[in-house]
Formats: sequence, structure tokens, C-alpha cells
Amino acid sequence: MLFNSFAFGCFMTVVFLIYWSMSGKTRLQNIFLLAASYFFYGWWDWRFLSLVLLCSLVNYAGGLIMMNCDDQRQRKLVLTLCCLVSFGVLGLFKYYDFFILSLSDALAYIGLPFHATSLRLILPVGISFYTFHTLSYTIDVYRRRFEPTRDMVAFFLFVSIFPLAMAGPIERASNLLPQIYRKRKFDYDLAVDGLRQILWGLFKKAVIADNCAIYVNTIFSDPSSQSGSTLAFGAIMFAFQIYGDFSGYSDMALGVGKLLGFRFLANFSVPYFSRDIAEFWRRWHISLNTWFRDYLYIPLGGSRGSRWQVVRNTFAIFLISGLWHGANWTFVVWGGFHALLFLPSILGGRNRRYTDTVAEGRKLPTLREIVQMGLTFLLVTIGWIFFRAETIGQAWEYIVGIVSSPTLFSIPAMQDNRLYIFILILIIIEWIGRAWPHPLGHMLVGRKRWVRYVVYNFIIIMIILFAGQTQQFIYFQF
Repeated sequence: MLFNSFAFGCFMTVVFLIYWSMSGKTRLQNIFLLAASYFFYGWWDWRFLSLVLLCSLVNYAGGLIMMNCDDQRQRKLVLTLCCLVSFGVLGLFKYYDFFILSLSDALAYIGLPFHATSLRLILPVGISFYTFHTLSYTIDVYRRRFEPTRDMVAFFLFVSIFPLAMAGPIERASNLLPQIYRKRKFDYDLAVDGLRQILWGLFKKAVIADNCAIYVNTIFSDPSSQSGSTLAFGAIMFAFQIYGDFSGYSDMALGVGKLLGFRFLANFSVPYFSRDIAEFWRRWHISLNTWFRDYLYIPLGGSRGSRWQVVRNTFAIFLISGLWHGANWTFVVWGGFHALLFLPSILGGRNRRYTDTVAEGRKLPTLREIVQMGLTFLLVTIGWIFFRAETIGQAWEYIVGIVSSPTLFSIPAMQDNRLYIFILILIIIEWIGRAWPHPLGHMLVGRKRWVRYVVYNFIIIMIILFAGQTQQFIYFQF
């Protein structure tokens, strides 16, 4: 049930009406929303609900046990068991075949034949996201940073609430559980802002991502037959496809949350306006990057140790982040590539150089800022080639095809002038609202009604007339 589908529109309408008919009755709202969330997740494959229930039950019980236990060794044992179950489920379904086949290939390469048996398990949608939801809760309880909940319905809803169930953002219990506990009454202004954010997310998904996908899929399916300029065009289109796709999903998820009275954590903050790689990673997939920072990078020592430790910690977080995205060596290489790009900033103490908004207080960027943003976008786009390719060899062939081709500066064989216009509209609107959680909120709040409705109708017409063929969200595979 995609957010941009008719089925979801019907589902959301029914949920919205029933949910707010219970306004002020928090317990009933939570029970109903939990049932709706399980229905939404079960729409994909009801069998995988058992995995959601298992992870929820184990970590819920783990939190209660740690609450009533002062022995640090026993608390650590409970945490270890929770992590083993959660990571075990994730590893079995997502990584078993990858590692066993990689081991078989490695042994065969050195002359030791090993007949591996793959399980060929279907990857449950959203497993990486709800696994990290539960683990953040359990780790915070272990660290005594968060009081465990006795409310099973509230905790199970925290794990599986349907706007976040498939592709995040990855929520923290400290942000979401207090909202689940409190009495919720309909907030008209919050709901309207949610509708604006859904509309903008739908534009990015349907008009930008789905149209870019047409060219990206064709070019990446046979890069050897494409000109250098066409390959470069395909890489740039994928950069906009994955941004429109994933940030579009996140906008719609946050917007749906607002319709239900929740404020979820932001996941994107105009990452392609970043002036260096460090800033890019503060603005891209924020919930995942802060998760790895808090639960992996800092516990390893962060940037406080020797240079060797800083290098080790940086590669650890990026390589594991790459592997989190998928069971393929292309993602590991993508993570390693970004680690290499990030190292000069962290070793030179410049990783926090750009924490403000680009061109803050000004309408236009300086020439220096334009060059910085352009260079950062170029490096990120090179990395996206590894992310999108099926194999490392294909990615390398793709890059060599760009840089070694005499046709690099020719006109691409595949292009669509309308797509350039769509992307230009995206860039202009996001530039105007770059300092805000989502641009339509900044552009339209306080404006006259006729101005707001002109913008709404313009975007709606763009979606109706120019939406590409519906594609599944990219991050559903992770």
C-alpha cells in the first residue's frame, strides 16, 4: 500500500475519521492506531507481522526486566539477548545469503571449494527500520537515559506506527512515546501543515523520482552502450530520483503523522545545498545517521582518540551504514567512498564548519558557495553510481565510461526537457524554504488565501498531468 496509491487514500480517510471520532480518548486511539498499523503492514505480507511482534515483545520485556534489575551484569545480559534476537532476525532475512555466498566465493578463489546453501528468504519490508526502533529504546533503557514503559500497547505502537513502518524516519522513544501517552485533540493548523507536507512529498515522488526512474533504469541496465554524456545524465538523474523518492516518502510520513497529531523527527534538510560532505551527512537521512552516531560512533570513541582511532571509527560507521542499506558489496563500497571523503574534515577538525543554513539571511549564494555546493553534489553523485549499480564491476565500468568517453560533452541520447523544468521547480522551491522543515510551510503560512490555493492547485495539476509511472519506494528494499 504505497502512500501515493488510491488504496492508501481510502485507508487513510477511514483511519482519520475513526481516529478523531475518539478524540481525547488516548487509550482507544492507541489501540485503534495499533490495529490500523498492523493492517497496513500486513497488507504487504501478513506472515511478517510475526517478526514485528517478536521484536516488539522481546524488547518490551527486556525493558521491564532491566527496570527491576540493579545488577549491571544482569542488565548487560538482558541487553545482549535483546540485541541478539533483533539483529538475529535482521541478519537471517537480510544478510544470511549475502555472507554465505560471499564466503563460498572467497574460499573458491583460494582453491577451497565450499558448497553454500542459500535460504532465498523474502526480505520483510521495513525490517531495518523497526529493528532500529526497538534497539534504540532498549539501549537507552540500559543506559538509564529513558524510563521503560509498562504500557504494552504504547510500546507496540511506537515500534509499528504505520507512517513510519516501511521506511522511517527511525524514531526515538524519547520523542515518540511521550506523544503516544498524551491526550491528543485535533489540531487544525497542524493538520493543514501536514497536508502541505504530504503534497510536497507527493510532488517529489511522483513528478521528480518516478520520471527520473524511466531514464535511470534504461541507462543503468546497459551502460556499455551509452555515450559518456548519457551516462553522466543517468547518474545525475539518479541523484534526483533517490532524493525525490526517499525525502518524498519522509515528507509524506511526517505529514500523515501530523494528521494524526504526531510530530516525527525530520529526516532530510535540503542535503544537495550542502557545502561539504560533513554537512551533507548532517542533512541526509538524519534519523539513521544520528542513530549510528549515538549508538556506534560515540561508544567507539568518536573523534576523541588518536588519529588511528578516528580513522577506524569513521570507516566503521560508514561501512556499517553502507551494509545497512543492502546485502551487496556495492553498498559497502559506497560507504567506504564516503568515509574517504569525510576523513579530511574529521581529521582536520572541520566537520562542524557548516552548521548554519547556506546563504543565511541572503536570497542568493555567493560564487564560493555555488562552487562548494556543486563540488559536493558531484562527489555525492559519483557515490550514487555505486549505490545504484548491481555490481562493483558495473559501477566501475559506468564511471570509466563517463571519464574516458570522447562523447562526455555531447548532448545526452536520453533527455526530457520537461524533466529539467520539474527539477528546476524543485530546486527553486527548496531554495526559498531551505531554512524550514519543509518549504511549503515557509512559503504559504501567512499568505493570502488565493495565493495559497494557486500554489496548491499548481502542484496538484503538475502531479496529475506529469506523474511518472508509479515506482515502489527505493528504501522499501532496505
